[in-house]
Amino acid sequence: MKKIWQLSIGVILIISFFHLLFSCQSDKKTQQSASHNSIDSTYLQTVLEELGSDKYLGRMPGTAAEPLTINYLKKQFQEVGIQPGNGDSYFQEVPLVTITATPDKSLLLQGGKQAQTLTFKKDFVTSTQRVQPKIDVQDSELVFCGFGIVAPEYGWNDYEGINMKGKTAVVFVNDPGYYSEDSTIFKGKTMTYYGRWTYKFEEAARQGADGVLIIHETGAAGYPWFVVQSSWTGGLQSLQTPDDGQSRCAIEGWITASAASAIFSNSTIKGKNMIRQAMSEAFKPTPMGLRYSHGMQVSTNKQLSNNVIGILPGSERKDEYVIYTAHWDHIGIGPVVNGDSIYNGALDNASGTATFMSIAKAFAQSKTPPKRSVIFLAVTAEEQGLLGSEWYAKNPIYPLDKTIANLNKDGANVHGSMKDLTVTGFGHSELDELAKEEAAKQGRYILPDQQPEKGYFFRSDHFNFAKVGVPAFYAGGRYDHRQYGKEYALEKADGYTKANYHQPSDEYSDDWDLTGAVEDAQLYYNLGFRLANEELYPQWKEGSEFRNARKLKN
Repeated sequence: MKKIWQLSIGVILIISFFHLLFSCQSDKKTQQSASHNSIDSTYLQTVLEELGSDKYLGRMPGTAAEPLTINYLKKQFQEVGIQPGNGDSYFQEVPLVTITATPDKSLLLQGGKQAQTLTFKKDFVTSTQRVQPKIDVQDSELVFCGFGIVAPEYGWNDYEGINMKGKTAVVFVNDPGYYSEDSTIFKGKTMTYYGRWTYKFEEAARQGADGVLIIHETGAAGYPWFVVQSSWTGGLQSLQTPDDGQSRCAIEGWITASAASAIFSNSTIKGKNMIRQAMSEAFKPTPMGLRYSHGMQVSTNKQLSNNVIGILPGSERKDEYVIYTAHWDHIGIGPVVNGDSIYNGALDNASGTATFMSIAKAFAQSKTPPKRSVIFLAVTAEEQGLLGSEWYAKNPIYPLDKTIANLNKDGANVHGSMKDLTVTGFGHSELDELAKEEAAKQGRYILPDQQPEKGYFFRSDHFNFAKVGVPAFYAGGRYDHRQYGKEYALEKADGYTKANYHQPSDEYSDDWDLTGAVEDAQLYYNLGFRLANEELYPQWKEGSEFRNARKLKN
């Protein structure tokens, strides 16, 4: 009996050994499929050069550039082996309306100490989201409304005690934390959504105002005035709404800091430091003793744009999803600058889309299929206010409560290999820890956003997934060059923002070093591969404003 028992134990040990051996080999095979050689660097460069070329006319949704762009992406999905993501279609229709406003060339302010005239583009830009042939605002009273914020959780109400009907709000960009040395005021230097221009337009509309004028300042906004000039003039797009935008303010616009200073000096408001007044606990919305009349001719065009969507079905848990996003659009044809009117958007976001496509190819050609389904969503109209991703978040093809995470790529590193992986929105979700592990495998370290005051977390498509509770990730090498260090990396990043962002000069260049872009693409692939294959259900962290939107069920 003892010998039989010993034999049985030996058989069990042998079986256990081989089971462990095969398990290790299986794990090793899974790890190998996410190796450092997964990304096809030549393919990434090819897609980048193609989408960033003049052929695509700046990739403005709803123009002749759209079918060229979306059919190219469809073809790439087909060729690399990604299946249609919307039934038997690679497209999801997004109903847009293009509104082209021709504002009065000047804005006359009356009252105060003297009449005052602002010049279109030089001092202000205005537009509208109302679908109607003409906007005509007469004798609207200007009211200084601080930051234009109503935030009960911070005990803040810049519209307290005033009826804004027949009035126009003048508000600062960003939020009070940006101007404070106190980290307990909002989130200190880290911009909250209350600091974004989109929020300020939305809140002024909720208050019933005729209009809203945001005071631009380069540091607080995160971009120079020329970006406002190029991005808020010409044809502007928004999602179609049942009321044709009538719930929005008639006038939505910006004024320069110098124009705002002149207006305040001409107003009846006492004191010189408007920021300090706006940050005071005693602040109340203050009439400025100024009125204006302003109008614009408006042409509108309703059209259907398209998100492009593909899927790689999971082998085991196909009803759970990891979703990659990148926006395919840019701002099209615009004012001539140095003889060029095509705003190619090679970095923003042909590079991100090329990264996205290289990741899709790596997944499709992996020897180990993902256990969860992996979705690839190239969204439209990001430049017009994250519209394509907003539409998907409101009209998801795949259940959001089964969507494990969103990995978004907007802009690639074209300046070479970086030591850092800068995570925009670091601290929000458990994806941070996974990214830290993957970065370490590449000999890199994690940095939180180094310019949190610019609100980058709210400026790309992952934000719409965060708003509906899907843990969202947005990162890239940016601030610490492996060879030339931090000063060089910062110089390159700032140089792009100052000279090329939303300009015709954002074109592909042969001197771009794509090794960093490939490295980031590999990290994104590795992170997504783990999410698709491991028993991971990343959650929002305590303190994140997105935590209560939805907790994933595991």
